[in-house]
Amino acid sequence: MPEMVEVEVYRLLAERAVGRRVAKVEAPDAWFLKGGLSPDQVTSAVEGATIVGTARRGKLLLVHLDGHRPVLGLRFGMTGRLVLDGESPIAQLIYASDRDLAAWDRFALVFDDGARLRLSDPRRLGAVELDPDLDALGPDAWTITLRQLRSALAGSTAPLKARLLDQSRVAGLGNLLVDEALWRVGLDPARPAGGLDEGELARLHRQVRATVQRSFDRGGSHTGDLMGERHRGGTCPRDGAPLLRRTIGGRTTYSCPVHQR
Repeated sequence: MPEMVEVEVYRLLAERAVGRRVAKVEAPDAWFLKGGLSPDQVTSAVEGATIVGTARRGKLLLVHLDGHRPVLGLRFGMTGRLVLDGESPIAQLIYASDRDLAAWDRFALVFDDGARLRLSDPRRLGAVELDPDLDALGPDAWTITLRQLRSALAGSTAPLKARLLDQSRVAGLGNLLVDEALWRVGLDPARPAGGLDEGELARLHRQVRATVQRSFDRGGSHTGDLMGERHRGGTCPRDGAPLLRRTIGGRTTYSCPVHQR
């Protein structure tokens, strides 16, 4: 499933389209367009534009266009992949099909040189937007400061994992990254988010950023040390204890009852 690490890989792919002019917009799935956007509207806004840059906030990929055109926002849900002219840096996502069917192409940009940048999403959980609301997102988890993390968690009685998954509080973290970071720092994902002391908060801050960077360096959110044991009957890679399997924040959660407290 694409978390912020995968979306950064997609951004690097999209960066290769900078300087190219959009000759045609393909928007065959109107349901995939959000914010009241219609295929005609996105075509009018994007067709003929030149891509001048890319950016990312959490799991949201931003494509900047020339002139005073709106920013194109791409979301990938659980099974979205970005493909440029048949090439994708992520051939398969965890928990997603390894097939690549044309029927799964929800949106595409065709450039003057014939290249095609497309968003393929079997489950249709992603989205295309114009001028997405960045104020609705919290600080990016890759660069979040200790002060920002403290503010995101302060006063909350929600489970720690649920708060970290809340994109309005911290942008970019998904199920795998949160489980890995909390396992590494030794914090129970069910603890009240606002109950961490300053030492725990500082350690969590360091580990969130380190886990994101380590996962990117290794090649994906699925490369964490806990990942191989995230299954029924799995044991903690650190101390061998049977892992707890719970639902926290609406997501299946694995944690160690011995060292995560």
